[in-house]
This record gives sequence, C-alpha cells and structure tokens, in this order.
Amino acid sequence: MKNFLIAALVLAAYSCAKTDNYAAPNSTYQGNLIDSVTGKNLLTETGGASLMLKQLSWSGTPDPYYIPTKPDGSFEDTRIYSGQYSVLPTQGAFWPTDSVVTQIGGSTSQNFTVVPYLEITHFTDTLSADSLVMTCQLMAPRQNGLPEILEIWPFVNSTEFVGSGAFITNFTISDPSNGSYNLAAINSNWNATIAATTYRLVVHGLIAGRTYFARLGVRVNDSYRKYNFSPIVEVDVPTK
Repeated sequence: MKNFLIAALVLAAYSCAKTDNYAAPNSTYQGNLIDSVTGKNLLTETGGASLMLKQLSWSGTPDPYYIPTKPDGSFEDTRIYSGQYSVLPTQGAFWPTDSVVTQIGGSTSQNFTVVPYLEITHFTDTLSADSLVMTCQLMAPRQNGLPEILEIWPFVNSTEFVGSGAFITNFTISDPSNGSYNLAAINSNWNATIAATTYRLVVHGLIAGRTYFARLGVRVNDSYRKYNFSPIVEVDVPTK
C-alpha cells in the first residue's frame, strides 16, 4: 500500500510538471490614430486613448484587453497572439466609432481615423519675462450632440512628456477659488461665441535659465474627460 501511494504521488508530481504546448504570443500589432481634420496623427498623451481588442478566434464572448496609445498617436503591442480580433478605438477625446474585425499575425499594421471632439487652432506661445502666454481658438468638427465643453488647461513640464498626467502643478492652478487660477473655464455647449473667442492663458513664475515644454489641452464632459491638445512647444527662459 505504501509503495502504491508513493508511486501515485510521483505520477501526480510528474503530471503537474509537464510543460504546456501553447506557443507564446509572438505577433506584433501596430498603427496610428489619425485625426480626421488634419490627416495627421492625433495629438494626445500617454494613455490618452486606447485600442480595445477582443480575440474572436477562441470564444464567442471574449474578454477585452487594451493597448494604450503613445503621445504621438501611435500604438504597438509586440507580444500578441495571432488570430481574428475585434478592434475599437476608445477612451479618447474623439467621437465614438465602430469596431473593425482584423486578422492579426506576424507583423500587422493598421491605422484608424477618428473625429476629435475639438481642434485647438491658431495656437501661439509668447514668453514675457518669467511668464508664458499661450493663446488659441477652438473648432468643433461636429457640432450637433457635442458634449459640454468644460475648460482649457495650460500644461508645463520639464520634459517633452507633458499633458494631464505629466505637468508641474505650480504652473497649473485649477482651483477657481485661488486668485492665481489660470484655466480658461467655458462650461457651455458649443455656440458662436466659443467659435469666435481667442482664449488667453498665462503661466507665471518660470525659472530663469530653465527649459520647459508646454501645451494646451481642452476637454468635454463625456465619460472619459480626455483632452484634445495643441502641439508641444519648447520654451527656453533666458538667464537673468
């Protein structure tokens, strides 16, 4: 009996130690989110949008997983299983779009065109002593049904990674009760006044001899509250 139990335990241990035969994910899926207005990559930030994928090859009700976008609007996953997928651009500052079915295998590239909620246009930046003045106008590619526009934010950082998740908090004063509040609050649905307004945002207290990176971001009151951005500008503050 004792020998039988020992043999059974050895067999069980061997069975548990067997190497599975599933191949590791070895395909690459990459591409870009394209701004329908400019025809160029969508200006965003790290995690500013995502691709939601559902693998259709193995299940009728697959669990989704997400590929985040990069700041330049591109995306890439270098370890993905080959197969048929439903792919949906989502969690970004653009109008909802339809999913597409894609066969992924080897190295697969695919671009998606999205319609931004808003475009920041006529963007300017001017350095005045230790203050950075940024101005812009807004344009709505689609006006009907556009969610309420909340505010325009100034973002400043010491690196090229600048946006809502990477900025120097001393330069962005978002508390309306603070006398140094420097957002452009709109809190309104799209109208002719918004379209005709040039917004002016000022960041004070830049340090002499430093280099900064700055941009503006505007958001609407949808489920994600992500930002449509201006380009990033480099600001060199002269030494006094």
